[in-house]
Amino acid sequence: MTRPLKRSFTIKGHRTSISLEAPFWEALRQAAEEERTTLSALVAAIDAQRGSSGLSSAVRVWVLDYVRKAPVRSEPARAVRGLR
Repeated sequence: MTRPLKRSFTIKGHRTSISLEAPFWEALRQAAEEERTTLSALVAAIDAQRGSSGLSSAVRVWVLDYVRKAPVRSEPARAVRGLR
């Protein structure tokens, strides 16, 4: 298991940071690409709907849900799901 990597974002004018393991960062980047948005915009959207959970946890759960709900969209999505 890899150690979490920390990245900083500005959401609603405030700086915040998220710690995720490398596979989650890669899956999140691929999801942003598939959704044709930026990583920052995707994190902001996740933040807006996360409720009271921590942002890093909310991002992990969002990535898991995204991958689970994904039809076979594209080669990157299959790679995220481990279905090469």
